[in-house]
Amino acid sequence: MRRLGADFDEFVIGRSSALLRTATLLTGDSHDAEDLVQTALLRVARHWSRALDNPEAYTRRVLVNLAHDRSRRRKRRPEHLGPPPDRVAPDDYAEDRDDLLRLLRQLPDRQRATVVLRYWEDLSVAETAQLLGCTEGTVKSATSKALTHLREALNLSLTDSIGAKDAH
Repeated sequence: MRRLGADFDEFVIGRSSALLRTATLLTGDSHDAEDLVQTALLRVARHWSRALDNPEAYTRRVLVNLAHDRSRRRKRRPEHLGPPPDRVAPDDYAEDRDDLLRLLRQLPDRQRATVVLRYWEDLSVAETAQLLGCTEGTVKSATSKALTHLREALNLSLTDSIGAKDAH
C-alpha cells in the first residue's frame, strides 16, 4: 500500500483511543474491539480520499457496519466460550461498568448502536440517523426502546442486589 501521508497518521494517532472506546461499546469485548478498529482503519486507509471530508464520521460508519456484520455472523454460528473469567479485584465502578456492558450486549444491534452513538459519542439524532442509514424517527424509537430495556434491567438487578443484602 502506498504511503497515505501525515494526515492519515495524525488521524490514527489522535482518534484511535476514541475509536477503540466506541468499538468496545459496540462489541462488548475489548479484544474484538481492537480487531474491529484495525479492520476499520485498514478499510479507511484504502478509501482515504473519500474519508478526507470527515474522517471520524467515515470511520465510525465503518465501525458500525463491521460490528453489525460481525454480530450477524455470530448469530448464524453461535460460539460457547464459557463463563467470563473472575475479576481479580472488583470494585464498584468495575462492577457497574461490567453490568452495563453486559446489558448493552443484550440489546439488538440497532438499539445498541443508537445508545453508543447518541450517549457515548454524543452525536445528535440527525448525525446518528445519517451514520446508521435510517430515519431520525427510527433512531428515536430504537433509543427509546433501548433505554427502557436498560432501565428495566438495571432496576431488576438493583432490586435483586438489595434483596440479597437484606437476606444477610
